Amino acid sequence: MEKTIWKPGTMLYPLPAIMVSCGSEKHEYNIITIAWTGTICSDPPMTYISVRKERHSHQIIKKNKAFVMNLTTEALAFATDFCGVKSGREVDKFSHLKLTPVPATKVPAPLIHEAPVNIECRVTQIIELGSHDMFMAEVVAVHADTSLIDEKGKFHLDNANLLCYSHGEYYGLKRSLGKFGYSIMKKKTRRNNRKKP
Repeated sequence: MEKTIWKPGTMLYPLPAIMVSCGSEKHEYNIITIAWTGTICSDPPMTYISVRKERHSHQIIKKNKAFVMNLTTEALAFATDFCGVKSGREVDKFSHLKLTPVPATKVPAPLIHEAPVNIECRVTQIIELGSHDMFMAEVVAVHADTSLIDEKGKFHLDNANLLCYSHGEYYGLKRSLGKFGYSIMKKKTRRNNRKKP
């Protein structure tokens, strides 16, 4: 396989495309689409988002030290894109997109009702980097749509039709290629798993 060399850049794709809601009062509520995000610790559960200083949400999150990560779906693709390209200085995104703000349980920022999973985050540290500031945060509560949980209590996030972002494009996640540990699974177990509906 022949390679070519590019200048250094952020080429780690695909990424989650999430809508981050912020603000402590209705007049301040805003939504920003973020792809620079991820998990940084399991115990305590911690995550981060990186936001450009000039973005409207930057000062809101910095002031309130809190935000909510709202997972996005194929049905929310238009809203996800809109919240990434339009500024909250110009438009009330909740109202314009007919999204429903719902009070969170641990932070002042609202949840987006239409998102299948909402992750409440409390900022623990702000790291100034360059083009972006990183907001490190502890996950303090998670809300999941009951339609994704079966009668045995198993969570089926794969049924949410989640969205991801890859080099300027949004994609749906359609097909599982294997679950965690499948590469070392015994052949008999692998065969039995394939037979399950």
